[in-house]
Amino acid sequence: MAPPAGRFRPWRYLAVFAGIVAVLYSLVFLTGGGKPTPKLGIDLQGGTRVTLTARTTDGRPPSRESLDQARQIIEQRVNGIGVSGAEVVLDGVNMIITVPGENGDQARTLGQTAKLYFRPVLSEEPAAAPAPTPGGTPPPGSGPATPSGSPSPTTAPGAPAPVVPQQAQQPPPGEPTPSPTPAPTPKPGAPPSSAPTPPVGSVPADSANPELAEQIRQARARLQSTDPAVQQQALATLNCAAPSPLLGNDDPNLPLATCDQHHTAKYLLGPAFLSGEQIANASWGPRSDGPGYEVRLDLKHQGEDVWGQYTAANVGKQAAFVLDTEVVSAPQITSVIPPGEQTRVTGSFTQTEAKNLADVLKYGSLPLSFQSSESETVSATLGLSSLRAGLLAGALGLVVVFVYCLFYYRALGVLTILSLALSGIIVYAVLVLLGRWIGFTLDLAGVAGFIVAIGITADSFVIFFERLKDEVRDGRTFRSAVPRAWIRARRTILSADAVSFLAAAVLYVLAVGQVKGFAFTLGMSTVLDLVVVFLATHPLVALASQSPVLSQPALSGLGAAQRAGAASRSGLAAAGKGS
Repeated sequence: MAPPAGRFRPWRYLAVFAGIVAVLYSLVFLTGGGKPTPKLGIDLQGGTRVTLTARTTDGRPPSRESLDQARQIIEQRVNGIGVSGAEVVLDGVNMIITVPGENGDQARTLGQTAKLYFRPVLSEEPAAAPAPTPGGTPPPGSGPATPSGSPSPTTAPGAPAPVVPQQAQQPPPGEPTPSPTPAPTPKPGAPPSSAPTPPVGSVPADSANPELAEQIRQARARLQSTDPAVQQQALATLNCAAPSPLLGNDDPNLPLATCDQHHTAKYLLGPAFLSGEQIANASWGPRSDGPGYEVRLDLKHQGEDVWGQYTAANVGKQAAFVLDTEVVSAPQITSVIPPGEQTRVTGSFTQTEAKNLADVLKYGSLPLSFQSSESETVSATLGLSSLRAGLLAGALGLVVVFVYCLFYYRALGVLTILSLALSGIIVYAVLVLLGRWIGFTLDLAGVAGFIVAIGITADSFVIFFERLKDEVRDGRTFRSAVPRAWIRARRTILSADAVSFLAAAVLYVLAVGQVKGFAFTLGMSTVLDLVVVFLATHPLVALASQSPVLSQPALSGLGAAQRAGAASRSGLAAAGKGS
């Protein structure tokens, strides 16, 4: 016989809760590839400290404003939403970045200037000594530039990348033609020069680093010349194995002779027709046209117009995505990319390279270029012994709570312990997944947030159980008291958790550093408290009320409430008779 409409079915709620746990732990063990353990912060496991030294094109000390702007951008790159536990501080002209763990390479990439330009490819040729690529990975530029989801052109396996002679490919209409004349005037909408080009032979008299200024001047004169003869000589003598002396200080209004990031090809590029400042958002993911990974760019309105006009006028030609003077990808334009379509940057990216590139492009380019001057491993500031001490204190507190619940609530106290254990199971899985997905690291401030949240979760149980006792005092049985007590307790639990979540949200928005991590864990635990109370605690109490054994007053912990209610009703009856 079907149950009456509106009847509470506890097994359905428990099945939903079990499904959530199964999905979370499937993600924990089947994704990520690492150990199923949360990431720890600097104060618990130590980290890597990288010192980046700012450099300017003229050798003068950088302004404080540009250093502060660079610090903010790097902090966004490294700290994302503020829960990775990384630190970025200024020390003179140095930027000191400390990240949890031993991934120093990742910290170094944070100082990448990330100046991205779109340039036409005038010519391409293999590097004199191509660097071997593990697994035969094709050099960047082998894929087409197409809208997201568009098919790739069919090419013969192993076919070489097209070599476009300088005379055969002219810049698009409106673009300056490389010539021996001074720096050409860019087309409307082209980005302004990142820095004025110093005249040949000029070095600022007050330069703090005249050697660096002279190196950049000579590199521009050689690699960004408008003389075709100098261009061909620079391309022929270009050593891709050596780092570029420009390193993000190239002038976008001038041609450029450079290499790709994997040192397998040389390129002669025209002046930039679009800048990375027109990028509204950047994301990454698997390639839609084959194996590997790609970076997807969403351009601003002006950038979409310029990119659409360029692709319409240059179908079949190559366009290079140049990041910090090096070619990331030089795909062939196979079709017009209309406004609103994503632009895909395809190359021989690994998953980490694609993610890092998307991150640095998402937050914009730095106003300065940096070079890594020092890298060191730092020990934990507090250490695992402090973590063990904190966990021991938390465990002792939980034991006291458990003993009190067993003494005061008996069977309901057992349900309290079980609910807290289920809450811990969910919290652990969420910590592991957040560490993989958003870089969340658990430090002592986060541990404190979880301990506070345990008290909030226990308060939810107490509210429910006390409402249950009130109903029993009024003369209802355990089974009939559960639904009425839940309706009354539910509103109080939602109101209390809403206040806690709002407090955590305000603290997260206003705070910085480790306090931000405390607020994040407090708010997350408050949300998970609702999941446990609604999908586990309430159904378990309902099942206990239906059990002939657990519903006995001596075991349920409701015997005192029943006796108090009976005594009160007897007293009222006696008073009524006496009157």
